[in-house]
Amino acid sequence: MEPARITATDLACRRGDRLLFRGLSFELNAGEALQVVGPNGTGKSSLLRILAGLLPPFAGTVERTGEAALLDERLPLDGELPLGKALAFWSRIDGRGYGAEGLSPLGLDRLGDVPVRYLSTGQRKRAAILQSNARRAGVWLLDEPLNGLDVEAAAQFQARVGGYVADGGIAVIASHQPFDMPGLARLHLGDYAP
Repeated sequence: MEPARITATDLACRRGDRLLFRGLSFELNAGEALQVVGPNGTGKSSLLRILAGLLPPFAGTVERTGEAALLDERLPLDGELPLGKALAFWSRIDGRGYGAEGLSPLGLDRLGDVPVRYLSTGQRKRAAILQSNARRAGVWLLDEPLNGLDVEAAAQFQARVGGYVADGGIAVIASHQPFDMPGLARLHLGDYAP
């Protein structure tokens, strides 16, 4: 995994005419994780998109070392393709295979011939988790990652994120749900409301 670091300095986010947050600063180094919490509409998803470089901040700067992988509500898999072929597409791009050892722990090993559009919400989320984390990017940006997962899958995913961070990755998790991970810092976006 490539070395990673994120420094956010005096960030502000504006959506339309509304300023969501301002004066937000933090730094994360390899092996650290942050959970971003706050009511709906406070800018949690927007913050992750800013950190990923997909949305410019209204003010402030983000400096990031290392590639980022964003997991949000947008499924990165073609709904018309069977799951196996959809993952094979990304495997060719990412240069990493999705063998049975990767599919099995997520409960996807028997779904290779099922079109992505027919997968349940939880199955789709698990497939997205597998795809977005395949590159072993240095930074994982996770937007409501536990939504749609059953209790066992949620526990497995939290353990997976914990292992990733223990191996030197950085995770930023925007979630309303409690996230069970040692050393997880929390940031409440309401503290940065205008």
